[in-house]
Amino acid sequence: MMLRGKKVCLRAVEPEDLDLMYRVENDTSLWEYGNANVPYSRYALRRYIEETTHDLYADGRLRLVISELSGESVGFIDLQNFDPRHGRAEVGIVLLPEWQRRGLGAEALSLLLSYAVGHLHLHQVYAVVSADNQAAMALFLRAKFKPSGTLSEWLCRGTSDYADACMLTLLLA
Repeated sequence: MMLRGKKVCLRAVEPEDLDLMYRVENDTSLWEYGNANVPYSRYALRRYIEETTHDLYADGRLRLVISELSGESVGFIDLQNFDPRHGRAEVGIVLLPEWQRRGLGAEALSLLLSYAVGHLHLHQVYAVVSADNQAAMALFLRAKFKPSGTLSEWLCRGTSDYADACMLTLLLA
């Protein structure tokens, strides 16, 4: 599967993406935005790549590589916490720092949303964004996500430091 835009394409994760996945998953500065709190081994990530079916309905999640049209992989975009009964999933996106603020994330999100409607038949997607992550908030708001509430002290940033998160939702159908 490959979804192509003017700047990026989204494609299934390949074994060649192991180094990128290792870099992203083990970047401790990103852990406060997700659920990771331990480093992942190359072995564990290799097994994930080998075992995923790239089918949201089978795996309950879908990870796609964001590649610049030249072929360079620059990040990931995910659908996770999939709920087939209610037709919704959480969106997550990460771009390597050197590729941020170039419109690549916005195009990747647009491609994913089109795929979610046209092929996955999702009714709704949502994102949980740190309240102080202005770039991520702007990205989702530009994509027509609506603020749906504040999650107080939702994200742990240390032993006793917590940050609020915003729930952003988008009705697709």
